[in-house]
Amino acid sequence: MTEETPGFDENEKPDVPSGATPDDAEPKAAASSAKKEGAAPAGDAAASDGAASAAANVGLTAQLDQVRMALGERTADLQRLQAEYQNYRRRVERDRVTVKEIAVAGLLTELLPVLDDIGRAREHGELVGGFKSVAESLEMVAAKMGLQQFGKEGEPFDPTIHEALMHSYAPDVTETTCVAILQPGYRIGERTIRPARVAVAEPQPGAQAAKGESDKDGGAADGKENGGPDEG
Repeated sequence: MTEETPGFDENEKPDVPSGATPDDAEPKAAASSAKKEGAAPAGDAAASDGAASAAANVGLTAQLDQVRMALGERTADLQRLQAEYQNYRRRVERDRVTVKEIAVAGLLTELLPVLDDIGRAREHGELVGGFKSVAESLEMVAAKMGLQQFGKEGEPFDPTIHEALMHSYAPDVTETTCVAILQPGYRIGERTIRPARVAVAEPQPGAQAAKGESDKDGGAADGKENGGPDEG
């Protein structure tokens, strides 16, 4: 009797769990094959990651542009508000100065008759004693508040600052001239609060023509005396 060594029988099939069919072994082989094949496309995964990163960068750039646009709009609003505030301050300051000038002009206008009385008293030599000190103090205060007196004899007549109360003709004037100051004028800065009331004189009618003919005759006589051209 010959002993046979236990070996592998070619016809022996691999162990299969009881109740399983040979087809159950095929999914395991397919899964193992899929794992081996899935490890190959690493480049496709990197490309996918790069596309996602690019999309994220585009989104961040869009958000940054929106933030910059909003910042520009807020900056423009702030600059506009600042300009409006500066204009408001200048307008308020201008109105304040105007109101002050109007108030000062109203007060000094009420004092003009008193100043006229002081001037007449000075002309008649009645400004003496304590009355003189009070009058000078009042004039000093008025001058400090910006009151200026104007109007002098011999100056040309200006209807914007003079009021003619008397009119005459004079041979020694070449234009309408203030020959007497009946009441001085007053101004505050560039604002005239009362025109100077004056008497004016104009050149006598025909005086200019006569003077022109006289000058012409005098020039002709001078030409003859200086040896002008002989006739003929």
